[in-house]
Amino acid sequence: MRSIMAHARALHAVPPASNDHLAAVRVALSVAVPALVLLALGRPDLIIYAVFGALTGMYGRAESHQLRLKHQAQAAAVLLAAVSVGTFLSVSHIHSWGLVAVESILAGAGSLFSDKVRLKPNGPFFGILALGACASVPAHIPFFAAVLICAASATFSMVVGFAGWFRHRIWERGAIRDIPAFSVKLRQAAGIHAARYVLAVGAAGACGVLTGSGHPHWAMASAAVPLAGADMPSRLHRGIHRIVGTFLGLAIVAVVLFPGPLSPLHYFPGQTTIILALLVIAFQFPTELFMARHYGWAMVFFTPVILLMTQLTVPTDPGVLVLERGVETFVGAVIGIAVVVLVQAPRFASRS
Repeated sequence: MRSIMAHARALHAVPPASNDHLAAVRVALSVAVPALVLLALGRPDLIIYAVFGALTGMYGRAESHQLRLKHQAQAAAVLLAAVSVGTFLSVSHIHSWGLVAVESILAGAGSLFSDKVRLKPNGPFFGILALGACASVPAHIPFFAAVLICAASATFSMVVGFAGWFRHRIWERGAIRDIPAFSVKLRQAAGIHAARYVLAVGAAGACGVLTGSGHPHWAMASAAVPLAGADMPSRLHRGIHRIVGTFLGLAIVAVVLFPGPLSPLHYFPGQTTIILALLVIAFQFPTELFMARHYGWAMVFFTPVILLMTQLTVPTDPGVLVLERGVETFVGAVIGIAVVVLVQAPRFASRS
C-alpha cells in the first residue's frame, strides 16, 4: 500500500524548476519565427514542417553551447529524416499498412541511434511523431520544398540555441558529451529496447488501421511514450501522464475549435487561420516549460500544438479530431505500457 501511495504522489508531483524558462523561451522562439514567416506568406498549411524542424531546440537544454550544438545537430538529423520519410510517404500515397511497417522499422532504428548518442529527451518519440504526422496529411508543396522548410527551421533552432555563446565565447578544444562507451552489454540492452519500439509502435498502428481510425499514427506515437522512461516506474508514469495530459489538452482543443462564447475564434470571425497559428506558437512555451519536470502537464499544452497544427494543414470536423485523438492516445499508451511490462531487459542492462 505504501508503494502504491508513493507512486500516486509521484504522478502529480512537479519537481522544482531549473532554469526551465530559458529553454522554453528558446524553443518558443524557434517555433514562432518560422511559423510567423509562413503565416505572413499566406501558407499556414506548411507550419507543420516548420514546427517539427523547430523541435530541434528541445534537445541539449542543459548543456554548454558547444555541446548543445552537436547534440542538436544529431536531433536535427533525426527530425529531418522523419519529415523526409513521412512527406515521401504522403506524396507517394502510401498509407495504412505501409505507414505502419515503415514507421515501426524506423522506430527501432531511431531507438538504436538515440541510445548510441544519448539524445535527451530520450528515445525517437519526436521522430516517430513527425514521420506519422507528415505521412498522414496531404503534401501541398513539392517534396523537397517541405524538407527545405524543416531543414531551415531546424537550422534556425540551432542558431537560437548557440546564440548565447557570443556573450561568453567559451570554446573547449576537444570537448565531448559524457556518453558511456557502447559496450556489448549496452548493445544488447539497446537491441532489446529497439525491439520494444518495433513491437509497440507496430501493434498500436495495426490496431489503428484495423479499427478504421483516420489517424493511426497518433496511436503509434503514444505507444512510444512509456518506452522513453529510465526505469519501470518512470515508464508507467509516462504512459499514465500521456493519457491524462492528452485528455486535459483535448478539453482545451474543444474550447478553441467548438463554436461557443468560450472559443477565441468566436471573437475574431474570419481570422481562424491567424488565431490557430498564434495558439500553436503560444502553447509551445508551456510545453517546453514542463517537459523536463512533469510530462503530464507538458502534454496538456503539446496536445493543442499538434491538433491545431493538424487543423491548419487539413481542416476537419473538430468532434472527429478530438474523439480520434483521445481513443488513439489511450490505445497506444496502453499498448506501450503492456510492452514495457512484458518485454523485460536483462538485469545488467540498466538505462541511464
